[in-house]
Amino acid sequence: MAWLHTWLDQAHGPFTYLAILIAAALEGEIVFTSAAMLVSQGKLDALPTALAGAGGAALGDQVYFYLLRGRVDRWLHRIPTLADRGAKLAGRVRRAETITVLMLRFSPGLRIALAAACAYARVPALKFSLLNALTCLLWAGGLLAIVAWFGPAVLGRLGISGWWAALIPAALIVVIFTWIGRTDRR
Repeated sequence: MAWLHTWLDQAHGPFTYLAILIAAALEGEIVFTSAAMLVSQGKLDALPTALAGAGGAALGDQVYFYLLRGRVDRWLHRIPTLADRGAKLAGRVRRAETITVLMLRFSPGLRIALAAACAYARVPALKFSLLNALTCLLWAGGLLAIVAWFGPAVLGRLGISGWWAALIPAALIVVIFTWIGRTDRR
């Protein structure tokens, strides 16, 4: 990912934000954290970066939901054991569909599975899209605030500045999201 950070650092104009959008749709935290580091250094604008990150995150989540909507049940019903487990899963998702959709963006390692579960449980498309877009905005805004402003401000008071002030919160976020993803998969 170092090549992407270097490319983002040297890129200018709307294609930079398009690259952030596409990368956030494909991957998520690492690319967006790199973009947030560049915001902290004044090399990228905060609002377009946040919107591109949120838009890409929503696009990535919703592609799976819409691709699998109406298809997962046909696949699962071919195998009776899976159909039984799928019915139990769908029941759980239906009982807590709002929470499930809201958790999706904050559950690295489970995003595709949660989107598939929502598609299988037939969560209403508009509800899924609106709730997911909201959480993607919260995710992008929160991540950007921590990496670009809050982390460097706190570290600056400790005498840590420059690249380190943005790198330390960014690295912590990547480590935390990786840890959460591994914990969620268990």
